Amino acid sequence: MSDTYKVPTMAEMMAEGKEPEILFWVGCAGSFDDRYKAVTIAFVKILNTVGINFAVLGPEESCTGDPARRAGNDFLFQMQAISNIQVLNGYNIKKIVTACPHCFNTIKNEYPELGGRYEVIHHSTFLQQLINEGRVKVKGGGEFKGKRITFHDSCYLGRANKIYEAPREVLAALDADLVEMKRSRAHGLCCGAGGSQMFKEAEPGKKEVNIERTEEALATGASVIASACPFCMTMLSDGVKNKEKEAQVKVYDIAELIAKSQGL
Repeated sequence: MSDTYKVPTMAEMMAEGKEPEILFWVGCAGSFDDRYKAVTIAFVKILNTVGINFAVLGPEESCTGDPARRAGNDFLFQMQAISNIQVLNGYNIKKIVTACPHCFNTIKNEYPELGGRYEVIHHSTFLQQLINEGRVKVKGGGEFKGKRITFHDSCYLGRANKIYEAPREVLAALDADLVEMKRSRAHGLCCGAGGSQMFKEAEPGKKEVNIERTEEALATGASVIASACPFCMTMLSDGVKNKEKEAQVKVYDIAELIAKSQGL
């Protein structure tokens, strides 16, 4: 593996007597979903490029338990959460960055009730901070300069945690033409995946929510739909394919847009 993709684990760091600045919580999608692995790689490239001292848990990372809790199995959630907390506390983890709003919300807001208290940052906020500090520099916007981009607000990033401006400020750094959907920010429409809905079919006679949301995105005339959530990316990508717009409209995570603009 090249230095561009260098991803040290906590176990490796501890063996060398080192401590990371942040723990990058990869999440199930970032680890196993083929499409979202590209987001993980893009974010790791950015971290390596700016010299962030980070580590991952690797095989010691397990599902946060979010899907289990949303599906109503709170016992399974607590088992998964307690197991993760024991690992995190064992490494004396203080600061966690993740690209998944579901992981972000669960570790930030629900783990404290079980003894897991950490500073948890979503990667949109972390990227915004790096841009504001001048550590990430997007020269002239790169390939996305002037392109029409629309941003979809993830429910767990937006309404649940009131993070609306950070991802938009990241996109603004691209010098693109950012256009809002008819429903955005606090009034944004769910992509249809929340509450474990992505694992079931739509109710009889109902339009798929992701199709309805994709139609709103396409109505903006954007050539790029920006996302900051693996579930949203899956639902919107499927919606674009359903509309046979895959060749004209692309769905990217904001980390991918920044990495591409830097030629990473």
